[in-house]
Amino acid sequence: MSKNPFDQFPHIVTDEITLRKIVASDLDSLFEIYSNENLFQYSPVMIKKNKDTVANMIGHFERDFNKGKEIFLGICLNNEPDNIVGVAEIFDYSKDVNMISIGYRVNDRFWGKGIATKAVKAMTDYLFFDIGINRIQAYVMPENIKSQNVLLRNGFMKEGIIRQGFVWKGHGVVDLILYSLLKSDLKK
Repeated sequence: MSKNPFDQFPHIVTDEITLRKIVASDLDSLFEIYSNENLFQYSPVMIKKNKDTVANMIGHFERDFNKGKEIFLGICLNNEPDNIVGVAEIFDYSKDVNMISIGYRVNDRFWGKGIATKAVKAMTDYLFFDIGINRIQAYVMPENIKSQNVLLRNGFMKEGIIRQGFVWKGHGVVDLILYSLLKSDLKK
């Protein structure tokens, strides 16, 4: 029996990282992420050049959670719990199919440390075992090899390319690769 992922705001703690609610005091580290062009090269989200815009986003994160639309989580290293080094996203929940989509981005100052891989593992464990989700999926641009590797390291299966199937801001109509992980895949 699965729970609604929007019944309670997640706070996910692993040995090395914590995924937690983003609050107003996170503005500086969040702005550093959302104003960095390197992090949005393969993303449907446009960079933010204005700190006030990012401050406004923090309020929208709460609103989107309350509407059951999307969950934004700050990724923090456990030795620096007040510094967000990335953002994890949980969205497009389908109760009928019992599936959800995920996304993630890590500040490029922290690339190559396995943080995205650990964040995806933390999200999948939470969604499978605490919420009872059956299917988790992620969409990745074909050029985003690093993100594909994060998903593959977490056991996701490449389902195929959705050709010219999405419009992403700043990119126009794009191809996306669909990756998925089923709860039953973990037992194999």
